[in-house]
Amino acid sequence: MPAATTNNGEAPGREAGAFFLFDTALGRCALVWRGAAIGGASLPERDGAAMRGSLSRRFPGSDEAEPPPFVRAAADRVARHFSGDAQDFSDLPLDFQQASAFERAVYAAALAIPCGETRTYGDLARALGQPQAGQAVGVALGRNPVPILVPCHRILAGGRRPGGFSAPGGVATKFRILEIERAKLPGEGASLFGELPLAVRPSR
Repeated sequence: MPAATTNNGEAPGREAGAFFLFDTALGRCALVWRGAAIGGASLPERDGAAMRGSLSRRFPGSDEAEPPPFVRAAADRVARHFSGDAQDFSDLPLDFQQASAFERAVYAAALAIPCGETRTYGDLARALGQPQAGQAVGVALGRNPVPILVPCHRILAGGRRPGGFSAPGGVATKFRILEIERAKLPGEGASLFGELPLAVRPSR
C-alpha cells in the first residue's frame, strides 16, 4: 500500500492540503490531497455546504482547488465504483502520516479484502496476529481518513451484525456501498442482504 508516513511533528488532523468535490451515483463525494498523496476522503453529505464545513474541520487549512491528474483519476475511479464498475484502490498513493503503526496495519488488512467480500473485526485482528484486538480494530477503522479507498465498509461485527460506520449516513451508507458491491457474508457464498433483518435490509 503506497503511503507517505513521515511524521512531521504536526498535531493529528492539522495538516493543510487541498480538496476536490465530485459527483457520483451516491451523491457528491470529496478527496483531499497533500503533495503527491491522498490523505482524506468524504462520502456524500446532505449538501455541498455541509461537506465543505466537514472538510474544513477534519483538514484545517485545506482549500478547494482544481485537482492534479492523479486525484482526478482517483475521483473518476470512485465514481465508476459507485456505478457498479468495481475498482481496486490499493495502488493509490495514500497519506497516513497521522496514523499509528497499528492503524496503518489495520488499513493494509482492510485493503486486502476483495470487492464483494466482507470480514469481521475479529477476522482482521487475527490477521494481524492480535486475536484479542477486535475492539481496537474497530476504533482504528472509525478513524479511517479515506473511506471507500480503504474499504472499512467491508468489515462487520460478529454474529452477522452490521457494526458501525462513522462516515456520513452511518450504517445506511455502509449497506448501500455493500449492496453495490454485491457483498457476501464472511467466509460464505450467501448474500449479505438476504441474511439481514428486514428492519435494516436496504430497499431495492
